[in-house]
Amino acid sequence: MKRRPFGIYLINLFMGIIEALILLRIVLKLFGANPYTPFVQWVYNLTIPLLSPFQNIFPTPVIQGRYELELTSIFALIVYAILSYFLVQFILMLNSGNK
Repeated sequence: MKRRPFGIYLINLFMGIIEALILLRIVLKLFGANPYTPFVQWVYNLTIPLLSPFQNIFPTPVIQGRYELELTSIFALIVYAILSYFLVQFILMLNSGNK
């Protein structure tokens, strides 16, 4: 069995954490979590820098005045997944050239 380069594990771990945090933010916003709760504030504050490149691309629909569907966060989740895929493919390409 062929071993994968260590960099791939790091990329998958790092991007998995990023995607999990963004997904958690999406769920918290969708269910109208109390933004003054320390855990919710922590998630929101942690994800602000991750979402800043995508800020204001899409509107955020508000349902019944409380539940938000952050389309920007969903878009960011997709972009980070694609970026992760291409980084892994790049590492694999570099690794195959060293043989």
